[in-house]
Amino acid sequence: MFLYLTKIRYLLTDAKIRDSHFQDIGHFGIRATIATIFIANGSGKFNPSFTGFLTDIGLPVEMQIPIALAELISGILILVGVLTRISASILSIVMLGAIFYVKRAASLTGQGGYQVDLIILAASLTIIALGPGRISLSHLAKRIPRFLQ
Repeated sequence: MFLYLTKIRYLLTDAKIRDSHFQDIGHFGIRATIATIFIANGSGKFNPSFTGFLTDIGLPVEMQIPIALAELISGILILVGVLTRISASILSIVMLGAIFYVKRAASLTGQGGYQVDLIILAASLTIIALGPGRISLSHLAKRIPRFLQ
């Protein structure tokens, strides 16, 4: 136990987290969390009641399928770690639309606040910056160009 705590203290004090498995677990944790959110929300947007919401906010009903597919497919790709940066970019655009078009960026907190959307946007931008990490299909394949990861 003492040896384990000494190793953690060494990793934290010497900034060796980047070389350890903690970074890989962190990358995968962020990716899995964002992917789960978007897979759940994207699959729910195939429900016919979502078209009523779209008309309420002024979007055409035809946008139901593209929005649902963008969230669902991007979430799946982020989870498995393929085309991660492109998928996170698509989800960032979706979140910007949610913040500025749907919620009108009126209030950060409270009823109709966009604080959760802002956190999800920040996590998506983090995925763009960090890439898929080592726990991903992109890392296992090793032949996928960096810009497609």
